[in-house]
Amino acid sequence: MSIEVRHMSKTFGRFRVLRDVSLRVETGELVALLGPSGSGKTTLLRIIAGLEQPDAGSGPILFHDEDVADQRVGDRRVGFVFQHYALFRHMTVFENVAFGLRVRPRRLRPSPRQIREKVEQLLHLVQLDFLADRYPHQLSGGQRQRVALARALAMEPKVLLLDEPFGSLDAKVRQELRGWLRRLHDEIRLTSVFVTHDQEEALELADRVVVMNEGRIEQIGSPDEVFHQPKTEFVISFLGQVNRFHGRLERGKVHFASLQWETPEWEQAEACPAHVFIRPHDLQVAASSNGQPALSACVQHIHSAGPKVRLELATDGGQKLLAEITQEQYRTEPLTVGSRVFLTPQNIKVFPYPSDST
Repeated sequence: MSIEVRHMSKTFGRFRVLRDVSLRVETGELVALLGPSGSGKTTLLRIIAGLEQPDAGSGPILFHDEDVADQRVGDRRVGFVFQHYALFRHMTVFENVAFGLRVRPRRLRPSPRQIREKVEQLLHLVQLDFLADRYPHQLSGGQRQRVALARALAMEPKVLLLDEPFGSLDAKVRQELRGWLRRLHDEIRLTSVFVTHDQEEALELADRVVVMNEGRIEQIGSPDEVFHQPKTEFVISFLGQVNRFHGRLERGKVHFASLQWETPEWEQAEACPAHVFIRPHDLQVAASSNGQPALSACVQHIHSAGPKVRLELATDGGQKLLAEITQEQYRTEPLTVGSRVFLTPQNIKVFPYPSDST
């Protein structure tokens, strides 16, 4: 079941939450809506579900090419999982999952035996069948979220929508549930869209990531594409840590921080100012320059706990930078606070900008 929205806008008072957003999610995809608070991602999800109405003049909302914009929430067959579970505290796990089936109109309601079989099947699917008789207060946060997911799946939805599903959980449980949800999706292949502001979560879980900012889509692509081939300054700045320099493009080269870099993709561009971005892992750190062009910097802090060693640095001009080295390099070339190092870029990203921009 594919999902498509076209030219979707939404305004609350004078605040434009969505600005002419168009998006298509293919059948069986798991897509992340990623962005900071206020970027419009939750509003877009709620419009797809039918919990919010778009502005007049917005385009259709299509489920498998059928326009559902005028359908009520219940008629859209959407499974919705909220951040805060919304479980019934006075009901057992079994009854929470069965609730939606039991309150169906009589002509659509399964028999008691069918309901029991369905609930048992779903609890086995989310690996909670041994907790069927427990109450929500007797479960961990991760278990409660899996119950909420089973309850959404009980209604046999056409699509599954998840709003910050792991946002209220601690880091370790979030990481465990991410892997579990990815495996579950690979098993059931239900078209799914989830909202998150957690970059790691989006990049690890999704087939495609939709990066949103100020009510617009900045970029859509695979996790590799949005991280390694960002299309805008916002995307590269939002996804992970990055060092930013002011530079200038001239004749297929960018000049920045006393360095220059070949930029054949901008060879035809007129001379103009540019911003240069370098990821911390793309800065080669050495104790000497070996006569090669490099940035001189002083080590200010060292964070050695973890798979990589993170360095906080300051150039001679006072610019703060971040770099990463391997644990092996740190052992063989020990650094201390105050060490002088030389930084050579291995990869950069350039965005030209008009001379009157900042």
